[in-house]
Amino acid sequence: MKGSINVKTENIFPIIKKFLYSDHEIFLREIVANAVDATQKLKTLASLGQFKGELGDVTIDIKIDKKKKTLSVIDRGIGMSAEEVDKYINQIAFSGAEEFVEKFKGKSELEQNQLIGHFGLGFYSSFMVSKEVEFKTKSFNDTPAMRWWCDGNTEYTLEETKKADRGTEIIMHIDDENKDFLEEYKILEILKKYCKFMPVPIRFGEEEVWEDSDEKDEKGEPKRVQVKKDRIINNTEPLWKKKPADLTEEDYKAFYRELYPMNFDDPLFHIHLNVDYPFNLTGVLYFPKIQKNIDPTRDKIQLYCNQVFVTDSVEGVVPDYMMLLRGVLDSPDIPLNVSRSYLQSDSNVKKISSHITKKVADKLEEIFKNQREEYDKKWDDLKVFIQYGMLSDEKFYTRAEKIFLFKNISNEFFSMEDYKNKIKANQTDKENKLVYLYANDVDSQYTYIQAAKDKGYDVLLMDGMLDNHFINLMEQKLTDSRFVRIDSDVIDKLIQKDEVIPSKLSEKEIEELKTLIEGQIEDKKRFSVVMESMNETDSPLVITQNEFMRRMKEMSAMGGGSMASFYGELPDTYNIVVNTNHPLMSEVLNEKDDNKKTEVISQLKDLALLSQGLLKGEALNNFITRSISIIK
Repeated sequence: MKGSINVKTENIFPIIKKFLYSDHEIFLREIVANAVDATQKLKTLASLGQFKGELGDVTIDIKIDKKKKTLSVIDRGIGMSAEEVDKYINQIAFSGAEEFVEKFKGKSELEQNQLIGHFGLGFYSSFMVSKEVEFKTKSFNDTPAMRWWCDGNTEYTLEETKKADRGTEIIMHIDDENKDFLEEYKILEILKKYCKFMPVPIRFGEEEVWEDSDEKDEKGEPKRVQVKKDRIINNTEPLWKKKPADLTEEDYKAFYRELYPMNFDDPLFHIHLNVDYPFNLTGVLYFPKIQKNIDPTRDKIQLYCNQVFVTDSVEGVVPDYMMLLRGVLDSPDIPLNVSRSYLQSDSNVKKISSHITKKVADKLEEIFKNQREEYDKKWDDLKVFIQYGMLSDEKFYTRAEKIFLFKNISNEFFSMEDYKNKIKANQTDKENKLVYLYANDVDSQYTYIQAAKDKGYDVLLMDGMLDNHFINLMEQKLTDSRFVRIDSDVIDKLIQKDEVIPSKLSEKEIEELKTLIEGQIEDKKRFSVVMESMNETDSPLVITQNEFMRRMKEMSAMGGGSMASFYGELPDTYNIVVNTNHPLMSEVLNEKDDNKKTEVISQLKDLALLSQGLLKGEALNNFITRSISIIK
């Protein structure tokens, strides 16, 4: 029998060929998925008693013949009769051809690629890489076997043939432009990407494995030998399809390593998803250990549809802040060929996204309440994720504010409410605002931290990648509070009390001292002198950095320079805070030798700069030379 494909608008094959400019490797997923579907249908008929024969080995075979330039996919599934070939291949695939052509026109490459599989075109995706395609098929109900052949024009051949087994063998004659699909490594790569968890065994060639032999070595142990075995590329019963009650913690860790073989850290914990109403969703999500140099393009969440890989670009399925998670989502309610616009608008996808958010928040709360010690230990890894969520989603913030932890420089952990109660007694300023002191570098800020501790104040450690943004959020939410970095001013200015320490110097002496010190500062744009009356035991000179200006600069840097382009390049600016009550200040004023006076002021100023790593180059060399001369 010969026939002609009736396409009024335009021949559909050139359109299919155009997919070559997109993700053309997807053709193999479509063909193998069809083979899996045919096998699953036969299993269903057998379970219903409508197929009485033996299922036997239903492994799907993928074969390459380089001499004939063919790639074949062979299944022992349900097969097709002549009438079914005509219905499912000749008619259905092209009944929507005009509509397909219209939908295709004007689409971006991404959207074009997502259209494969619509209008019954899954099988025809084989023409993306083939100059001709044929298949032999025999129905499970033992009707005559049929052979179908088409060279990419509008004519096809359908005729009876001989075939011993039921099922379908699709033979793709690969064209010269796509001969890389005749390479074993290429096909193996695609199969492992798209088919590694399909529910029917898929065999592709052989592989060498090590096994124990019957022979013994000198220690009496079985000798290990290399043997060739069929290469089964997929795990037909992935962990997410099993019942959580039947799984151990080690099972979940092993599956994580199976998903991400190049990730050598165990996950912090997992969430097993299993929903069948009002949508279908299974999967396992993992909280990974988050490194400071985490690469968001690696080890992403993988989306499946009935165990067939769809994508690892799941931006529409899970909120942005949950992209830090790892694992698998599987839902038949998200079709194989899904566009981004679909993900953004589909009601089921929105429900799935909300459910995932809820399950993640539930899991975090459960660990916080029932395994608080473990939660504290894992906080450094959880912190970025939870902060990201709180910054991105108001609903998540409401859930997470109960489980967010503040960590102080003594490695103690507090809930937000507990920490508020802790500092209420002595970290309230004269305006009755709570002051959250924080450090981001304990070593370089040691002097400032010690000054705070001497006053009985607690200091938080805020050294994370999102802490700048998070502090701004906290100040919006905690309206009775403010956050200040420990080196942004002297401690008595950071937490101002009603009591005032009087200066031992007169206004005239303070002005004279200020003039002397300013005379030793070369870069007056970066450094300003501020006179303060503090305790005698406090440092004579302290370098501080204005909280607001520093935050603006850091936010600009994190924002990729957009703020800098608006405001101009923001410089690093510092205050040199002079303690007018320190005994050295009086000595400087009383010194009759101008050279000695200048030397002392320069030394004090350079010591302050050196403590903050701000003394460099010629200035550092001058300081060293001066210090040696003083020692002499």
